[in-house]
Amino acid sequence: MSFPLKDSRAQPLRENRVNRAASKLSGTEKFDNKPPKFRVHPTLWIQGKKSSSLKGKTIVLGVTGSIAAVRVIELAREFIRNGAEVHAVMTEAAQRIIHPDALYYATGQPVIKELGGRVEHVEFCGLKGCADLLLIAPATANTLGKIATGIDDTPVTSFATTALGSNIPLLIVPAMHESMYKHPAVLENIRKLQSWGIGFVGPKFEEGVAKLASNADIVLEVERALGSRALAGKKILLTSGSTAESLDPIRIFTNRASGKTGFEIALEAYRRGAEVTLVHRQKLNIPGFRELFAESAAEMTAAVLEELKSGYDALISAAAIADFSPEPFSEKIKSGRELKLKLNPTRKLIKECRNRYPALTIIGFKAETEKEELLKRAWATLEESKLDMIAANDVSKGGMGTENNELYLLKREKEPRCIKGSKRELAGSILDELVKLL
Repeated sequence: MSFPLKDSRAQPLRENRVNRAASKLSGTEKFDNKPPKFRVHPTLWIQGKKSSSLKGKTIVLGVTGSIAAVRVIELAREFIRNGAEVHAVMTEAAQRIIHPDALYYATGQPVIKELGGRVEHVEFCGLKGCADLLLIAPATANTLGKIATGIDDTPVTSFATTALGSNIPLLIVPAMHESMYKHPAVLENIRKLQSWGIGFVGPKFEEGVAKLASNADIVLEVERALGSRALAGKKILLTSGSTAESLDPIRIFTNRASGKTGFEIALEAYRRGAEVTLVHRQKLNIPGFRELFAESAAEMTAAVLEELKSGYDALISAAAIADFSPEPFSEKIKSGRELKLKLNPTRKLIKECRNRYPALTIIGFKAETEKEELLKRAWATLEESKLDMIAANDVSKGGMGTENNELYLLKREKEPRCIKGSKRELAGSILDELVKLL
């Protein structure tokens, strides 16, 4: 019996396959031909795409058995978009509502469904744990009661017990029917947990349900809990957006200011721990903010001067306050005829604030349509109103209603500093300067 001769060319191919398999097992295989993004879970490709506010932070997301659990897929991804690393832990009841694979996809990390030899609750939330925050969202009435009474019979309550014993920050986002939330025992448990320093976000009451807070509200509270706290204990008063001057009972005079810059400054101040009051003519209903409605320039000036009586550390006047106001008609102006208006100058908010509060830190804003004129008038306003800083905006390049902008920051006896970027980034730069001023 004879055997076919071996093909000498096949041996190197087999050896290469064996070597590649061995290198995979040993972790030494090279990926020189693959882009870096292919070396991580695809979900993590979005990490930090929105901001770096949570960069370097590890968040444990505890999910319990509320139907609101269907919301946490996108919530986890929002944390990742802002730079965080997210690990999910689920109760058995939660797994009957969403599959663990969905949270594996959402976080890019294996989901903790039960505690094992890794001692996961200690690994993340123990005295030397790697978690920066435990967020339970959604939290059922059952879970609230267990945490409040020290019952520890689910992976999520084990994480909560361990976090409380390790002083790791804990935030709870409740979700249940309104009648359950208003049960005396549930309300008492919430008060008890709050007395331990546990933060709560929401709920939002609609349709007879205590609904999970919005993702934006939850992310904002997490950013505040994990932020720099550079403005903790400081009271910041902001004006934002445009004013509207009444022409008749129907018509108004206004301007194109969107209020986006002032809104982003307010958010960033809150993230850094400040107590924030926002004076404007919108209604944002952001938990944690105090909002005062003021439509006209006169109303805004009066509201700010009255509010400052309660004591503030800084005023940031980012609103585009009208320079002129008409004498309003008591009835609707009939169309089809020539109309002449008399415009009167409005009060100057920052001048009046400086005169009444000489020690108050004040940051103003100035907008013009030509750079040289902008800087000239900005310097004049800085000196005349004795401001601590002014942000000058050349609106000929855009800025009003846009997502990005370019500003010049002017401080007395210093060269103007040009900053560019998204309005969120600009807000961060302005508040960096405010921290130095306070």
